[in-house]
Amino acid sequence: MNEIIQGTVTRISGPIVYASGLESCGLYDVVYVGKSSLIGEIIRLRDGIATIQVYEDDTGMRIGETVECHLRPLSVRLGPGLVGTIYDGIQRPLKTLFDSSGSFLLPGVRSVPLDETKKWHFTPAAAGQDIHTGFVLGTVRETESVVHKIMVPPTILGTKLVWIAPEGDYTIDEPIAKTDQDETIFMAHYWPVRKPRPYREKLSVSEPLITGQRVIDVFFPLSKGGTAAIPGGFGTGKTMTQHAVAKWCDADIIVYIGCGERGNEMTDVLSEFPELIDPRTGRSLMERTILIANTSNMPVAAREVSLYSGITLAEYYRDMGMDVAIMADSTSRWAEALRELSGRMEEMPAEEGFPAYLPTRLAEFYERAGRITALCGDGGSVSIIGAVSPPGGDFSEPVTQHTKRFIRCFWALDRDLANARHYPAIGWIESYSEYADEIRPWWDRLDPRWNDVRLKALDLLKREQRLEQIVRLIGPDALPDTERIILVAAEMIKNGFLQQSAFDETDMFSVPEKQIMILAIIMEFYRRARSIIRNGAPLEKLVNLPCREDIVRIKTTYTNEDLAGITGVETRMNQQLDELERLYRKAELV
Repeated sequence: MNEIIQGTVTRISGPIVYASGLESCGLYDVVYVGKSSLIGEIIRLRDGIATIQVYEDDTGMRIGETVECHLRPLSVRLGPGLVGTIYDGIQRPLKTLFDSSGSFLLPGVRSVPLDETKKWHFTPAAAGQDIHTGFVLGTVRETESVVHKIMVPPTILGTKLVWIAPEGDYTIDEPIAKTDQDETIFMAHYWPVRKPRPYREKLSVSEPLITGQRVIDVFFPLSKGGTAAIPGGFGTGKTMTQHAVAKWCDADIIVYIGCGERGNEMTDVLSEFPELIDPRTGRSLMERTILIANTSNMPVAAREVSLYSGITLAEYYRDMGMDVAIMADSTSRWAEALRELSGRMEEMPAEEGFPAYLPTRLAEFYERAGRITALCGDGGSVSIIGAVSPPGGDFSEPVTQHTKRFIRCFWALDRDLANARHYPAIGWIESYSEYADEIRPWWDRLDPRWNDVRLKALDLLKREQRLEQIVRLIGPDALPDTERIILVAAEMIKNGFLQQSAFDETDMFSVPEKQIMILAIIMEFYRRARSIIRNGAPLEKLVNLPCREDIVRIKTTYTNEDLAGITGVETRMNQQLDELERLYRKAELV
């Protein structure tokens, strides 16, 4: 039982409370403030006064109320039962709170983060042998999609197992093992949210996180263990892109953090995710998803800690050897929470009012991503995809600029594409990925054409953008056919490859093989068409070829399993181009 130290509230400034009598407490210790026992965290100790960040609505609190400190940092409880649960920023299960207190959270309301009455079927994997931190003691079937490894927690010092529970059903509070140091191990344990969990070795990234979204996987790939940002103004599709990635990516666990988004938008997430079918299992996507909901009308201080709670849960499953993907929506709202709290503490503001430590906090979050060898010996990864909401879509604002320093994949959403109903609205001019070279060997084993067609297609789109500026001035008819074919091919890439419908069963997800085949066919059409035009063929002859329309419709006509059908389109294209080439070669000879 932790020692309890009591203090007294001396000053209140919104979610920031100042208290005396807590000099012997530590930084980031948990406190319970006032008669409602509102949960908070000590974020500064100076001159005998503790500055407390309160994570609940403290309206009505008075000076002189009692503050209790339990001398432990803010922590989350880790164990079976996390998957499929919807939490708020401080790991309170929202469904349990709704059942007990209704639609509105009452100040000080509590609920255990994990069900302490549910019995889990434990299957032991070790007995009477040497152990270490991360050693797998046994397994629990958490959901139909997730096998949960019960491991030796990092806080255990014992080196030998003297007793392990036999196979059977146990709650998370029943002992399942004991060590030679007379330590008892349970299925669940606490871990501080601001402290990264230990691992054996950090590895370089080498494998892409396949999302099924062509513009991402081919043009701007993200690796497993990588970091990406999706910046974009209101309505450009940040949340939609994250939903598509969450549903289709080949991660074992999804952690979705709704950080400061509007209540109705988060409601859509909470209502839609349980209805989504996991394409890998045919069951509910919630069987491998954890949701953290912290909307804009919830206490602003809890928004700041929700990212740390989410990344800690992700690291826990990473330590079991799983690949975890985090969706943070959005880090701009999180930064706004930092700005408000900094203002309440009367700190000197930096650019646009944000605190000077904003880059440090962003770095602390993104650096917890990575691909590792876990203490149990298995390889795992945490990939972070953070949405950024720059006011007015201005990418020069501080949050976007600082985020670019710590991520290696930038999916810039384009307002013009979104207005044209081109989704995903990831612009190919401002976006980039620094993972292409590292994951190239993986793609080369699958299809050696990946890097070549990717670079040529991106170059073609950039040339098309430069030509568009000329077309606006003098019109397309003033360009020679050798330049106009660039516009035609770029339009084929945009309509037949980059644009992807989340409502079309065939088009919503593309396997990597299909992605490369589509783009390779388009680039081959462009290469041969350009050559035929130089031999004297008019552009109209090429534009009117039946194969051109067939190429653009490959994405919706042929399923991921019907790759032979795509090969058939390529064969027909080459036949039609061969015929046109023969015709104009003969004309040239005459």
